[in-house]
Amino acid sequence: MMISVDPVRWGGAAVAVAAYAGMCLALLRARRGLRQDVDAGNADWLVAYASQTCTGEALAEHTAATLRTGGLSARAISVEHLDEATLRGAARILFIASTYGEGDAPDSAARLARLLDQPGLALGQLHYAVLALGDSSYVNYCGFGRLLDDALRARGAQALFERVEVDRGRAAAIDAWQHHLSHLAGTSDAPDWSAPAYGDWRVAARHLLNPGSAGAPVYRIDLLPASGDLPGWEAGDLVQVSAPGEPDYPREYSIASTMAEGCLSLLVRLHVRDDGSLGLASGWLCREAREGDAVLLRVRQHKRFRIGENAGRALILIGNGTGIAGLRAHLKSRADAGEARNWLIFGERNEAHDLYCAADIAVWRQAGMLETLSLTFSRDGGSARYVQHALEAQAAQLRAWVDAGAAIYVCGSLQGMAGAVHATLETVLGGDTMAMLDDSGRYRRDVY
Repeated sequence: MMISVDPVRWGGAAVAVAAYAGMCLALLRARRGLRQDVDAGNADWLVAYASQTCTGEALAEHTAATLRTGGLSARAISVEHLDEATLRGAARILFIASTYGEGDAPDSAARLARLLDQPGLALGQLHYAVLALGDSSYVNYCGFGRLLDDALRARGAQALFERVEVDRGRAAAIDAWQHHLSHLAGTSDAPDWSAPAYGDWRVAARHLLNPGSAGAPVYRIDLLPASGDLPGWEAGDLVQVSAPGEPDYPREYSIASTMAEGCLSLLVRLHVRDDGSLGLASGWLCREAREGDAVLLRVRQHKRFRIGENAGRALILIGNGTGIAGLRAHLKSRADAGEARNWLIFGERNEAHDLYCAADIAVWRQAGMLETLSLTFSRDGGSARYVQHALEAQAAQLRAWVDAGAAIYVCGSLQGMAGAVHATLETVLGGDTMAMLDDSGRYRRDVY
């Protein structure tokens, strides 16, 4: 069923060696005529990151800092800020390229992908390198990083050294990248790249949210630090949970609560493998951990899914399943701030069992903090079965909200939902509008 209330308003080895030699000469020139103001947009080195969360951004900042340690002017920027003039004019760009899903590019790389698709784009002046981040458990391992590397080479850009691929943050590959950077910068005095340490937390409470559901169990897990105060976070941020016995393979979850609520809450769906075994992180959090048990966790900024410059805009929040976690944090934060121009579009299986956060939604509706609510349940029948169908049914309202300045936030499953929602948004709003929304930061996604 769908509920809609109050209508208103995405060459060869020789060439590489020659490029590297040429680059060494360029380094000597750069050290002689160094520009110190690296924030003025005229740095000799650009470190461009394409990151769905913030791992790529953090590595880019470390990369730029290492180059600056050697006396080079360098700055880190998101690839979403690379335009054609910058690409054609840049002499040196180091790319940090994350891959998510089955070889997909991060949302921030949409503009770059369009530029690299342009016929006749020649980048013979560019010297570059690629640090590709990925997960070898997926078929298209480091898919976007490999595509980016191939596209740059095809347009004449010259690689400083071979692409470095990182499997799930493995230290050996990061060390190889640091070694190349230290050689380029002419220094071994590089800053510390250590990630923030995991903190000791404890399970404060656990609640089953969907008893009787046809789907896997979903739990709300409330967590508190084992000692000290809550760390700072904003709506849209993530946590990494280190599963017992697998410290090198953390699981990321959207934070569902605000700091004002006094605890860090997650919505976790229990993952059951084909052989009946449980997922490492979800099995521990949902079944094995008892109240008071220790959890290794660290909070991660997710700047691309924060409100940021969209503060004061109307928000269209779209999600399915446990994706409502990230949307709930935004809605709670907005309600606390008195921002009422919110439209939630949410989908799941059955209304009777799978309407997570139902009590919160009722409170926000009653208080006037949720202007429009669209719910769709695939197993309940009716005309709108999934969130993309709800969008289609309310196309006029969607266009009106966007024309009035609204931003769109999507949270939930990459497979199925996110792609279908993106296709529907392009159909309803048009490709040019979607490109504008993406370039201006008004279209943001946290999909997994």
